[in-house]
Amino acid sequence: MDLLVVGGGPAGLATALHAARAGLDVSVWEQRAGIVDKACGEGLMPGAVAALAALGVHPPGHDLRGIRYVAGSRRVDADFRAGPGRGVRRTTLHALLREAVLAAGVRVDQRTARHLEQDQDGVMVDGIRAHHLVAADGLHSPIRRALGLNRPRRARPRHGLRRHYTLAPWSDHVEVYWSREAEAYVTPVADDLVGVAVLTTARRPYDDHLAAFPELRERLAGAGPAGPVRGAGPFRQTASARTAGRVLLVGDAAGYVDALTGEGVALALAQASAAVRAITDGDLTVYEREWRQLTRRYRWLTHALLGATRPLPARAALVPIAQRLPWLFSAAVGMLARPAGEHARSGRRTG
Repeated sequence: MDLLVVGGGPAGLATALHAARAGLDVSVWEQRAGIVDKACGEGLMPGAVAALAALGVHPPGHDLRGIRYVAGSRRVDADFRAGPGRGVRRTTLHALLREAVLAAGVRVDQRTARHLEQDQDGVMVDGIRAHHLVAADGLHSPIRRALGLNRPRRARPRHGLRRHYTLAPWSDHVEVYWSREAEAYVTPVADDLVGVAVLTTARRPYDDHLAAFPELRERLAGAGPAGPVRGAGPFRQTASARTAGRVLLVGDAAGYVDALTGEGVALALAQASAAVRAITDGDLTVYEREWRQLTRRYRWLTHALLGATRPLPARAALVPIAQRLPWLFSAAVGMLARPAGEHARSGRRTG
């Protein structure tokens, strides 16, 4: 086998699809059965929509025109310049990527990777040998830890909670509501469904968090929950490197700052392509450099926004400042909307 992918979420499936298209013999191991839901904001940036289309995957959902910040009576909008994004149920995206992978002839097994060894010629996982392994096994990647690449952080952890509501979307923007200790992200994902995700350092029940957003709670009044509350976190995960021998880390397993900017799927798709390219080119060191290029904008912007909004006075001032400096808010949204691989591809052409 040329490549074993451990992790059957969007990052792993996209990696497998790129590998199959490159002519590699590839298999996917995923420990969970069927289509897996996950607590995420479910808003695809325009770059993610384009990357999926390039793979032949066109998930249905609700077009997103831009991002709106809301704090009480204050609000500020910025539209995407590169075409619409799309609100898509996580389960819908997972199902379509899985169908594409199976149609490409990739084998997907429900199986857990337990024991990993490697030498200069390949990787052995539970008795199965492959030339390379991609670990796309999520935020708390067991393979990242087993390889000694995990770097614990002491920062106050942030978590996310998400619930869907049966309700017609009232906006074609992702709305971000700000309170003293949390943000609420409202993403239309269908004509009769919205997802509401709360990101915060405070650990308390979902409905208690909603109480801090009276305008949003009023919008949701009378709407029935469409499923349970799902949680994720702690978000901040750091890896000392993205490669170890013949193993490459892709997606959340490679390191994650926060869900604040909504770029997770776009970054995973770009990393999947870069990882397969490094494997087929026979130079895994290129992947580490390209990963840094691909994620530089995300890491810089997310760190800056988290740092700027940590003090309570700064959180309260964020939306008023964005109102007074709309060009700055539009520029930030424009950065989010660009394809994650744009700068890396440019650098490779000119370098």
